[in-house]
Amino acid sequence: YAFRFPADHAAHPGTPVEWWYYTGELRAGARHSGFERRYGFELTFFRVETDRSWDTSRSCWAPRELILSHAALTDETRGTFRYDERASRTALGLAGADSARYRVWAGDWSAGLGADGRAHRLAAAAGGFGLDLALVPTRPPAIHGRDGVSVKGDGPGAWSHYYSVTRLAARGRIVDGSDTLEVTGEAWMDHEFGGGRLGRGEVGWDWFALRLADGRDLMLYRMRLADGSIDAASSGSVVDARGRVIPLTRDACTVVALGRWHSTRTGATYPSGWRVSAPAHGIDVFVEPTVEDQELVTRSTGGVTYWEGSVRVRSATGSRAEAGRGYVELTGYAGRPPGR
Repeated sequence: YAFRFPADHAAHPGTPVEWWYYTGELRAGARHSGFERRYGFELTFFRVETDRSWDTSRSCWAPRELILSHAALTDETRGTFRYDERASRTALGLAGADSARYRVWAGDWSAGLGADGRAHRLAAAAGGFGLDLALVPTRPPAIHGRDGVSVKGDGPGAWSHYYSVTRLAARGRIVDGSDTLEVTGEAWMDHEFGGGRLGRGEVGWDWFALRLADGRDLMLYRMRLADGSIDAASSGSVVDARGRVIPLTRDACTVVALGRWHSTRTGATYPSGWRVSAPAHGIDVFVEPTVEDQELVTRSTGGVTYWEGSVRVRSATGSRAEAGRGYVELTGYAGRPPGR
């Protein structure tokens, strides 16, 4: 598959599943003033095709596609986490994903390119929090996999076309309870479209998106098998400071869990804190959640429970100063993962 931008930011009808994923860190106030507050955010849209029998329906309400969306805000300063979700059918303009230009929406939640064709604009008003952000890429899209295809496992549908915009300069506003705050920060965008299924024997994945202080970025996905081992299809990428992508095989990196967090809400136990190493690239870091409880328990968007949260990075071999920021996603620890 040969990617073309900005066209490939838009929707790809005919692929069963597609998703746009934004995560990042935001800062309100100024450190020198003693007021600075730090946040992590997530805004995600999934486009899911439904049973093809709906294609013959004459009803304006026919759910030919669904748009499922999640939003979350982590208050790292106060140690709190909030999230919300929406499930919408692409009928009567209530939700949709444009294939001619990049815009995906569900009611007043949306993501897309602004009028300048460069800045990504995000908006979501949820229960007790909200986002209104402009994200300007400072690095070109990083294409993962081989020949435009990212393999996730063995079996039909266990693949996607996958790219990331690993660094976007963020500016805008967030709503946090009764406060409206001006924020700046940095974000990461993932866009995948394709089969969207797990491979044979896979029960979930651990996904890492890390922006390192030395100017490099690291993406890893570890597809877990039922016996606890890591599928050979697992892979990743190092993106250098000039945006060049260096593929990583499963064996080129190690991820060792250093602790556990138990959810009293769902009874699930997740790894919490990791040592991540890619020796050939001089990467050896500790990755730590900024808040332990960043678990999303969805009801209307498929009933999938997963942990996705902001993390800080520090060197495992040198200074204990912060060496990066990022997000980690953990699925399959609390029942059925996406793609099942």
